[in-house]
Amino acid sequence: MRKFSKSGKLKTKFYESELKELFVELVKLQNWVKSEKLKVVVLFEGRDAAGKGAVIKKIAEPLNPRVCRVVALGVPTEREKTQWYFQRYVPHLPAGGEIVLFDRSWYNRAGVEKVMGFCTEEEYWEFLRSCPSFERMLMRSGIIIIKYWFSVSEEEQEKRFRNRITDPTKRWKFSPMDIVSREKWVEYSKAKDEMFSYTDTKQTPWFVVESDDKKKAQLNCIRHLLSMIPYQDVELPKLELGPRPKQGGYVRPPISEQTFVPDCYIMTEEDRRKTEEEEEEDEA
Repeated sequence: MRKFSKSGKLKTKFYESELKELFVELVKLQNWVKSEKLKVVVLFEGRDAAGKGAVIKKIAEPLNPRVCRVVALGVPTEREKTQWYFQRYVPHLPAGGEIVLFDRSWYNRAGVEKVMGFCTEEEYWEFLRSCPSFERMLMRSGIIIIKYWFSVSEEEQEKRFRNRITDPTKRWKFSPMDIVSREKWVEYSKAKDEMFSYTDTKQTPWFVVESDDKKKAQLNCIRHLLSMIPYQDVELPKLELGPRPKQGGYVRPPISEQTFVPDCYIMTEEDRRKTEEEEEEDEA
């Protein structure tokens, strides 16, 4: 199977084939986390339109939502603004046997809040000083922390922003905050560099994902995540389906009494003819 198209992009069939194999491994990882009562936190940070959300969706897609949770907190309430900064994130940390994927995290303070002026200089510097200690405390409690930064070029971000504006299914993704972030590219770069200088530690390093190519970014990130947690294939109990029990004297009510969703995709004779022609062409 060819991996790349003429443009150098991954071919869709190859991407889907790779993703299918990775899904199997993600389920194995999930079973291991649950079996060993591991506590896993994965942080996803990066610029707007860098592809964080798409990767999170792919990771969570084959997994049990009772084991793998996605946390994407909104704007803090007035009460939360008066709390210890990390306090609003602590309730979402995993218990034994859980994986939590943070779609943005406590690093909001070092990025959005810093650049947009949503926090004071004192609060910002206190965060940078205390964050490594906070993460070491979590690790000492047995939590595995993995941090990803999604890097996107200015040109690719611009392309994705314009696509969001014109595509009605993606328009909701574009917010007034995105317009401002677009104008503050350099400020966000400086904030990211400062954040890395304080929080890219040996205990909890940042792993940078090049995300101009979304398909590559997704596959690379999932493969790396799988490599970060040694896991084994958990032997599951064998399941056998015996014969269905007889229904006895049960009589179903008439189907005519039920209200059905209209079938908008009934195969017509024209559809049948085209399908047969396409199958003949494939065989030839």
